[in-house]
Amino acid sequence: MLTTHSENELQLTADVLVIGGGPAAAWAAWAAASQGVKVIIVDKGFLGTSGAAAASGNGIMAPSPENWDKVVSERYRSGKNLANLRWIERVVEKTWLSLPLVEDWGYRFPKENGESVRQSYYGPEYMRVLRKNLLRVGVQIFDQSPALELLLADDGSVAGARGVQRQHHRTYTVRAGAVVLANGGCAFLSKALGCNTNTGDGLLMAVEAGGELSSMEASNHYAISTAFNATVTRGVPFGWASFSDEAGNDLGGYVNGRRDPSFLPNALLKGPVYARLDRATAEVKAVIEKSHFISYLPYKKAGIDPYTERVPVTLVLEGTVRGTGGIRLTDDSCGTKVPGLYAAGDAASREFLAGLASGGGGPNAAWAISTGQWAGVGAATFAKSLGAHANERFARPTGQAGLRSPQVDKTPSSASFDSEAIVRGVQNEMLPLEKNHFRSEQQLLDSLSKLEKLWEQVQANPKQDTVRDVEFSRRAASLTAVARWAYFSGLHRTETRSEHIRVDYPETDPNQRYYQATGGLERLWVRRDWIADEIATPPVLTTQTTPSVSKL
Repeated sequence: MLTTHSENELQLTADVLVIGGGPAAAWAAWAAASQGVKVIIVDKGFLGTSGAAAASGNGIMAPSPENWDKVVSERYRSGKNLANLRWIERVVEKTWLSLPLVEDWGYRFPKENGESVRQSYYGPEYMRVLRKNLLRVGVQIFDQSPALELLLADDGSVAGARGVQRQHHRTYTVRAGAVVLANGGCAFLSKALGCNTNTGDGLLMAVEAGGELSSMEASNHYAISTAFNATVTRGVPFGWASFSDEAGNDLGGYVNGRRDPSFLPNALLKGPVYARLDRATAEVKAVIEKSHFISYLPYKKAGIDPYTERVPVTLVLEGTVRGTGGIRLTDDSCGTKVPGLYAAGDAASREFLAGLASGGGGPNAAWAISTGQWAGVGAATFAKSLGAHANERFARPTGQAGLRSPQVDKTPSSASFDSEAIVRGVQNEMLPLEKNHFRSEQQLLDSLSKLEKLWEQVQANPKQDTVRDVEFSRRAASLTAVARWAYFSGLHRTETRSEHIRVDYPETDPNQRYYQATGGLERLWVRRDWIADEIATPPVLTTQTTPSVSKL
């Protein structure tokens, strides 16, 4: 990887390495540092401004204790018998107990009757406070330094990671006793706000090191946006919209007074759809323009009055960022199948919290806060168990596609693959509603055939003249890999459940009560992890320490 600049490689050591720059990564780094270990965090962008959370405000699933039963019950039911009640309880409790810390660190929640209302955060300020706190506790932060591959010791445990530093045009290696992957999900470069750093890098890194993914069929979440600025995917204001076709005919779109999530995908396949926020009262308008300013900003910049003028709307793919699929967790500390490797936030599968439904918004924010801390403490504990000489272990890099060509007959003059063409090829299969939202066996097979050809291409010589070349070659491989896992999992779940829609299997099958683990590089595989727990009737207090699943 970038061998012409290897003599300038930066060599670092830590007890715990955290990869990522959003809330989950920040919470993981803080939690690990609180255990008295040395922590380094590396981010693809600038920790505090990159990622989905920093781009705007967000709700937090952090109800007061008297409302826990209600919120836990609603979240469990939304998972359609695939969510884990005990994990939901854990997330709600951990998040509630954690938010006063954010206030202690300097974040100002709004007040009502003298009491802090900790139900949402303003992303830029929230992330600024988290970054400031990391520096206060001694965490070393390396910005503009995307990690690209993990290191493994001889015993199969993780031993650190390698990446590139854009600003110094060099590679770096961090030797570490444990690693937390908190570098987000995958939105396939759809231009969803804040998601261009979410390209599935952590998922590919985990699988190459021996980890597994789970619930990747729930990787196709789409969000509403104005078509003239298809990037801001905040749907709240559209709860007060009237929808019409090009001729101005009312299209409805509501069930029992609430926006029907299935309406817009079906309507868009028939033709353009327009929205006007004419159902908003004066009070609602004030909330939209203040609390959801990022959604109102495109209208303001374009000189459009959204309450009186119709605007075209579209759906933007957010993939696993607001979907569910990700790295499979194996224990309460967010460990993975790889010893010493932990996952948190959008990089981890949220199946225990959401089943195959979206956890977008408040649940995802709570998941980042809680899993970040569990992973950070778990990683610190593992690193301590290795003793003082952990970073003296022999370590080998695990990165393959997009970093090193496995082709034995390649020569230095071999043509390198076109990263941009690979990305366009992946997007052609993943972005269209008719392929990814409305799935069928034939369409999935057709797309998988094309993705396999793209995967063959990224096995060739990667372009590595600059650090950007290295990064983009690896990104092309990550996007291709995630797309293959998503569609392969979608092919094997022959039902419609939550985010996963099969037009050839339109009903939910009560006999398919399992999680789908998946992985593989050259040869993909799927395994059913059957859920052995009885279907709960929440609210129920549980004492079980680990999710109960049996494997087929």
